Amino acid sequence: MGTAQDIAGMIAEFVPIARAVVGVKNLKIITFGPRPQDFFACNAPIKGLYELGVEVEENSELDLLVSYREHAGDPRIPAVCAEMAAEMGEGRYYPDLGERMAQFELTLLDWAEKHKGARKYVAFADKCWPAFPSQFGFEPCYVNSRLVSRGIPVSCEVDIYGALSEYIGMCVSGDTVTLLDINNSVPARLWEEQIKGKFDYTLTDTFMGFHCGNTPACKLCADRAVKYQLIQNRLLENGGEPDFTRGTLEGDIAASDITFYRLQCDSDGVLRSYIAQGEVLPVATGSFGGIGVFAIPEMGRFYRHVLIQKRYPHHGAVAFGHYGKALFEVFKFLGIQDIAYNQPKGLPYPTENPFQ
Repeated sequence: MGTAQDIAGMIAEFVPIARAVVGVKNLKIITFGPRPQDFFACNAPIKGLYELGVEVEENSELDLLVSYREHAGDPRIPAVCAEMAAEMGEGRYYPDLGERMAQFELTLLDWAEKHKGARKYVAFADKCWPAFPSQFGFEPCYVNSRLVSRGIPVSCEVDIYGALSEYIGMCVSGDTVTLLDINNSVPARLWEEQIKGKFDYTLTDTFMGFHCGNTPACKLCADRAVKYQLIQNRLLENGGEPDFTRGTLEGDIAASDITFYRLQCDSDGVLRSYIAQGEVLPVATGSFGGIGVFAIPEMGRFYRHVLIQKRYPHHGAVAFGHYGKALFEVFKFLGIQDIAYNQPKGLPYPTENPFQ
């Protein structure tokens, strides 16, 4: 209901919602490697994908390795290397690593084109450790970040629903997205020194959004660079001079509005989702990987009564802007009954003790 101008505005608001719903129905998710036992994120039933109309193709890591080796000497490699060098800038990448990463990027792009079949769009969910770096000769994070920048999400740790969530966020926002761990707290001293009194957030409103280096370069601060995975280097290279553990894209995530969200299939095969709007604070993290200090109002309660209680995995998708309204409508159109959000202080969760 409204004037012609009002209704035109409503139609404009509906376009990204429609784009996401239509996009999901035309999506194929391609996976490489078995979903790791240690991560619930990677072991969610694929039943929900079929209910949404998403096609899934699961492959072995060996299939990917064979295809990668077949791309050795590909004549397109030098041009991709030059692209990577121009994107990162002098002194912010490993020149000797470029050829390996370019070869891998071309492998994924060719696989997407050859295997999408009747579908129009593709996302990947890949096994990225522990075998990947030693066998391929690098960490895939930077390549993953480059693909998501061009509209092809590549989730880590074979997180199928993480890739789906990223894809939905791209359809809604018209921008690139990322996938981050949501289970890292902000050190109390960092909050005291750089946040308290400067921003209207409590310590439990804040958390570190982190991953090894899959966030697109355009969403990182100016000091971003291709580096090495610190933990993998200690485990796989005994903490020595990094070689095959190189390939992460590191830097603090630039300050901006964000929406943290996820669509997930639980262990009973039921699709559920969450949405929470907040921001990345302009605060130096002093840490490694692609990382930022995130703030979401009433995050502590939301974490306890939604993320933990409903057994959501440690990965959350991040859209760079406030897109909660559109995402809520998308999940409704997809038939999701449980759409959780960070409820304000005066609105308790069903299981929250009201006698505080």
